[in-house]
Amino acid sequence: MRLRVEFTTEPFDLDEVPPHAVVARETVQAAPLDAVDVGPFGNTAEGGAEAVLAAVDRLLRGSLEAGATRVSLQVNVIGEGEA
Repeated sequence: MRLRVEFTTEPFDLDEVPPHAVVARETVQAAPLDAVDVGPFGNTAEGGAEAVLAAVDRLLRGSLEAGATRVSLQVNVIGEGEA
């Protein structure tokens, strides 16, 4: 099964990237995922179910420890040919 996760961390800071956002970005970029897109207002990552779920666990724990007050995420099952 393939999954796509979309997530944001808060609070936002328009002047500089908050530590919790850095942790979230580094977590998904270091994970063995097939696709990662990191942006200023939303992020997505795709891969096999185990890799995505493990990355989400690390992302939640790390972001909250780094000061996030909210992490919003959505996880979708995607088809093998779907992008």
